[in-house]
Amino acid sequence: MSLARVLLDSGRPVDLSELRMSSTYGGPPEGCPCKPLDDRRIERPLRSAEHAFPGAPVHPVPPPREYPDQYAGASGPVEALPAVTCVGGFRSEALDPARDRSLYRSRLTVVRFQPSPRVPSGCDAEPSLRDLSWERPAEDEELRGPASGSLRARGDGCAGDGCAG
Repeated sequence: MSLARVLLDSGRPVDLSELRMSSTYGGPPEGCPCKPLDDRRIERPLRSAEHAFPGAPVHPVPPPREYPDQYAGASGPVEALPAVTCVGGFRSEALDPARDRSLYRSRLTVVRFQPSPRVPSGCDAEPSLRDLSWERPAEDEELRGPASGSLRARGDGCAGDGCAG
């Protein structure tokens, strides 16, 4: 069961299977928001996504950066990222149309920033998500039966089930 279905501008429907949201500027203050600190705020969820969704490709959506008219600090001008950091696991039908739909699907973990804690859905998702070019960063995975309990990325190699390959 998916949390939501998003229709990309390309016409491809993708299902949101897991979503993690956090406050972009939550936690102990690191100082005045500026490019060097915001670059770290962008890098952290990318590393976290690699651990939270092992084996899945991670795709960052560059966040918009706003520059409020404030005094520049020692590290440069004040910069603001959207308030909510999102890490979402998405699934769709296989990239390779020759693959059996019942045995393969494509997957992608997306790291993005948005202004409010809203679950993306349908055609109302943020433009930065709808504009995603799925075919480039996503990859196919082979669905395995419940006996093995595993998935194989791109369908090549073996997942330790004794097959040669």
